[in-house]
Amino acid sequence: MGPTAAGKTEVAMALAQRMAVSLISVDSAQVYRGLDIGSAKPDAETLSRFPHALIDIRDPEETYSAADFASDAAVAIRAARESGRLPVLVGGTTMYFRALVYGLDPMPSADAELRAEIAAEAEQRGWPSLHAELARHDPESGARIRPNDPQRIQRAIEILRLTGRGPSAFHRDNRVPQLDCLRLVLTASDRHVLHQRIAGRFRKMLDAGLVEEVTALRRRPELTLEHPSMRSVGYRQVWQHLDGEFGLDEAEPRATAATRQLAKRQLTSLRQFQRGLWHDPRQKRTIDLIFRQVGEFERRVHKG
Repeated sequence: MGPTAAGKTEVAMALAQRMAVSLISVDSAQVYRGLDIGSAKPDAETLSRFPHALIDIRDPEETYSAADFASDAAVAIRAARESGRLPVLVGGTTMYFRALVYGLDPMPSADAELRAEIAAEAEQRGWPSLHAELARHDPESGARIRPNDPQRIQRAIEILRLTGRGPSAFHRDNRVPQLDCLRLVLTASDRHVLHQRIAGRFRKMLDAGLVEEVTALRRRPELTLEHPSMRSVGYRQVWQHLDGEFGLDEAEPRATAATRQLAKRQLTSLRQFQRGLWHDPRQKRTIDLIFRQVGEFERRVHKG
């Protein structure tokens, strides 16, 4: 686990070179076909050498939830074990990790009529006003959900009005792990180094053709900026640039700032995982220490 641009993929591939493992992606953008450059998806050559489960399993017009991930990941973990390989989950979508490790409490089903009412209300009041309402009743969800994220605000308000409780109330009982796992967290010990990696990686994405990738995605007749896939950091800012909202020279710092905020949220969430083993991938002995910890974990699992 780790924030964006921390170097998780490199460590996972190093493990795959030395151990019999099955890699399973934990990334809410890499599940989508066509989101390659902006999601930092391993290229085709890398994936042929180091296959990852749960990459390219949805079209960008489709939704993919934490519950979907938990179900799919359980199947991939079981397949890895049946083939005698160690399942290694690698990615930065902490909500997916939490759903898999702790499970999800059942939430009310979607109510189409209520959703339409909320959407109509948002047209009059604006989504920031509805976000403020959410924050008053459920400060935890208000802090987690951004004021410019209409889909998540709509779902949170829907849950609040259906049950009288905000979404965070449905997660409070999920504290007993349902999965025995070794929790390795990768991040630079110096936040400034992480910010430099984030800025450098987005510049490389632009050089690799991110604008052209988003241009091609925009040609899909049913895909809009409001789909979850296009709300991913980087894709949203490039889409807005292509809409003429601002120039590319402004899109880059906007995307970089949004990615830094994402990394901050990821780190906050990762600190809530108990028994996490934190590593700085820049340290020379990190990879050897990780190999040793993974080996010890695997031996314990076999004994159990």
